[in-house]
Amino acid sequence: MRRQNLKLRSYVTIGMLSSIAFLLMIIKFPLPWFPVFLQIDFSDVPPLVAAITMGPIAGILVEFFKNLLDWIFSGAPTGVPVGHMANFATGILFILPVYYIYKKFTSVKGLTVGLIVGTLTMSLGMSILNYFAFLPMYASLLGWEFNMYETVVLGILPFNVIKGILLMFVAIVLFRTMKTWIENQRSQYLLQK
Repeated sequence: MRRQNLKLRSYVTIGMLSSIAFLLMIIKFPLPWFPVFLQIDFSDVPPLVAAITMGPIAGILVEFFKNLLDWIFSGAPTGVPVGHMANFATGILFILPVYYIYKKFTSVKGLTVGLIVGTLTMSLGMSILNYFAFLPMYASLLGWEFNMYETVVLGILPFNVIKGILLMFVAIVLFRTMKTWIENQRSQYLLQK
């Protein structure tokens, strides 16, 4: 019975965190000197909380549902959710390294190291994915022309580094204020497995 309650609670928690992430995704802002399609939002924080407290699958599901909700409500300029696929990949590249490092070192220091590695993984991974997949998709579907190298090196790479630093700051502040709750959730979800 306890296992069923925990399973139901995890579904509800994933749904709540997905909704919060979706709302955070709506509140975005551009950074000066970067292409207009690159905007900062803090919607990767709820999936990070889900991954740390319930495991990587929960974090991935929150990333998926927030992008699905945003696509349903906002649409995509191409009809194909290229931006949402890119956002999903960005989130996965960010949260998974944090989860695996924090799993080994459950402290603020472990979280900080995980966030740094997550930022680097996200920045380098999205540079590669944008160069070979997402920017060519935009170019094909919208007829945009890019200097791929310049867009990636001067736009996408530094943008993701800045985004990662901002996410790192928010995550550390959140962790410090919610440490007891996070540890309680981890003990219920992750240590029961």
